[in-house]
Amino acid sequence: MAESQALNVLGEPLVPCSFDPLTGFYRDGCCRTGDEDVGSHTVCVELTREFLAFSREAGNDLSTAHPEFGFPGLNPGDRWCLCAPRWQEAFEAGAAPRVFLLGTEIGALDYVELGDLKKHARDLS
Repeated sequence: MAESQALNVLGEPLVPCSFDPLTGFYRDGCCRTGDEDVGSHTVCVELTREFLAFSREAGNDLSTAHPEFGFPGLNPGDRWCLCAPRWQEAFEAGAAPRVFLLGTEIGALDYVELGDLKKHARDLS
């Protein structure tokens, strides 16, 4: 899906999530998905210590840098495109990070409820 055609969970054009660190399945700053993205990296989040610990315990250490893969390691406060099923797991465990709805691709709704995302939204007035 072309970036200009991607919609967020509110039905509006998808806005970038983060350029520093550079995120997205396609490493273009946007949480958009496509056929190659089996993990559905569609939820734009603000990482927390609690979530990073949860993810590490679940077998995905996001804190440790892997320069050989161009991965800087992530810190609390970083924005990142998270796999929608992992966000749902964290939500069910009480460890879900805050969400930026404008940067969360509509495909996330295949895995998570909009109401749950809204309860964790950082960008609702």
